[in-house]
Order: sequence, then structure tokens, then C-alpha cells
Amino acid sequence: MNEALLRKLVPEVIGVLVRRGADFAAAEDAVQDALVEAVRGWPQEPPRDAKGWLVTVAWRKFLDAARAETSRRLRELRVDSEPEPGPGQAFDDTLRLYFLCAHPSLSPASAVALTLRAVGGLTTRQIAEAYLVPEATMAQRISRAKRTVAGVRFTRPGEVATVLRVLYLVFNEGYSGDVDLAAEAIRLTRQLAVLTKHEEVAGLLALMLLHHARRTARTTPDGALVPLAEQDRGRWDTRMIAEGVDILQAALARDRLGEYQAQAAIAALHADAPAAGETDWVQIVEWYDELVRLTGNPVARLNRAVAVAEADGPRAGLAALAELGPALPRYAAVAAYLHERDGDLVTAARLYGEAARAATSRPERDHLTRQAARLNTRLRR
Repeated sequence: MNEALLRKLVPEVIGVLVRRGADFAAAEDAVQDALVEAVRGWPQEPPRDAKGWLVTVAWRKFLDAARAETSRRLRELRVDSEPEPGPGQAFDDTLRLYFLCAHPSLSPASAVALTLRAVGGLTTRQIAEAYLVPEATMAQRISRAKRTVAGVRFTRPGEVATVLRVLYLVFNEGYSGDVDLAAEAIRLTRQLAVLTKHEEVAGLLALMLLHHARRTARTTPDGALVPLAEQDRGRWDTRMIAEGVDILQAALARDRLGEYQAQAAIAALHADAPAAGETDWVQIVEWYDELVRLTGNPVARLNRAVAVAEADGPRAGLAALAELGPALPRYAAVAAYLHERDGDLVTAARLYGEAARAATSRPERDHLTRQAARLNTRLRR
């Protein structure tokens, strides 16, 4: 197989698909899928017209993906804007697909990436941001996963832990507002909770409910972000909070702590506070300590620095932050907040500006820009 020819044809084939109506990202994904088939089939039966073959197969892949996306969106439309309480429905095809894509022949990271792309409907860019890696790196990871499972019979379901990771990331994308998938993730997690008494399934469901209960208070009518401390707690869904707390308490009683239970415990402490000033930050720090012990996740350590600042003062928070690298997403935003709390408005304004430029969503960028402008106005007075 002539790899040089393939490299030359890729941009040409993408261009053909774009001219036929595909967006660039979808065309790129379709051509990657076509290349996987080329690698498998061309050594035995090379086509006479390589470009024509690639265009035909890539266009078919694009149409298949478009139909899958349409089906996914139709499933979303069947989901109420707020999930119903109580046990989920019977095991359905969507959850079955999550398990089958989390194939044992794949590493957990590759299985999650593939499932998010193939079933969850997330773009390569969104998955890369969730994993804190460049988009090109994630595209290669997904392509390798596709090659690994090419020709494999999907008869062995994947691990519950891998499916939970996928559901968690899908929920986070929906909760961020980029795509409306949060309610669908809750629906599927409810179904999974019916099928298994796994403590982390309950922990994830509790975490989702506790976060989703605050959703309507997170933004203003014009879409601007409202920080947790400034949210109208009267708009929080108390029914959903109560359900989440009940599920969490039952999971914690089994004494098999996992990362989702720890995160849910933090969310429950926020939900329990009648006002922001009454939040039990000392206990939140303790739960973050557990979460860091369980995962070593740098984002958890970043959030812990904020909790430490609230519990022990901004200098303590800055000391905790100093242990992390500035390349970590939202590092600049946290540093700006802590420097403002410490009275260093010049540094805080500069860091808010840096954080705004690095923000990946418009609401977040606008919020950070307003914070920088607010401090700059104070400094000019």
C-alpha cells in the first residue's frame, strides 16, 4: 500500500466531502474511518481508482454517522428536560451500546474515547478537552481504538467502571451547556442503578442529581454564568437534592468509598448550606483529600486549593495552588480568584484576563472578562 499516496489524497477527499455538505470535522472523521478500511483491505485488493474509492467509502461513513447523530438527537427529544425521580426503565439499546463499545480488547481510556465518539455523540474536540490532551492526540487514540475493534465480534460487554466514566463525561458535557445530554446521562445511570448495586453507580447517580438540581440557577436569562456563591438557592430543585442525598447516604453506608461518592459528598455539602457563607468548607476539604487520595486527579487538587482558601484563608489556598502546574486548565482563573481574595488586585486582574483568553466556552470567557474589567475599573479609581 502506497502510504505517500494516502497522505496526498486525504486533504483532497476531505475537500470533496465538505463540498458535498459535510462540515470539516465530520469529513475528517469519515476519512479517518475510510483510511482504516483502506489499511485493512488494500494490501489484498488495491482499488483501481484510489481517490474514488476513498471518496465513496468516506461519504458512506459520513452518512452513517449523520444518521447515528440524528437517532441520538431523537433519543434526547424523548427525554424530559428534568429527569423523573425513582428507578429507571428497563435495560435499553442505548445503555447496551455503551457496554459493547467499552470492549475488553481496549484499554479503559481508549474504550471511553471510542464510546463517547460513537455513541455519546461528542466531538473529538470535546473528548480531547475532557481528557486534557490535544485534539490531534485524541483523534489518533480514537482511530487506534477503531482499528483494534475492527472485525471483532461485540459479544463481550465492557466493565461497569468504563461505562461509568463515559456516562460521567457525557453528563459533564451536557451540564456545561455545550450539548444537552445531562438528562440522558441521568436516565441511563438510573437504568444502570436498577441492574447493579455497585456503590459507584449509586455515587455517580447521586452526583449527577445534586449537580443537576442547581442547573436553572447557574445562568442568567441571557446565558451569563452565575458563580455558586451568587446563585439563588431558592431556585435549586429540593426534590432532586433530597433524592441525591438519600442515594448517597445508602452508598456510603456500604463503606466502599469511590471517587463518585466523594464528589457527591462535596456536592451534598454545598446543597446543604442555606447560604454560601454557611458552607462547611472544613469538611469539604476533608472530602477533597479523600478524592485526591483515590484519584490523584490534578483538577481535584485545583478545586481543593479553592476549598482550602475558603477554610483557612487565601494564603493557604495559594500555597496549595503552588503545588500544581500553571498549564492545568482553569489554573489561571483559580489563581486570579485567590489573589483577589488576598488583596492583590493587579495580579488578579491580569490572571482573569489570561483565563478569559484560554476559556473554551463563550459563557466562561465572558464571565472571566467581566471579572477582569471589574478589577481594572477599581484599580483606575
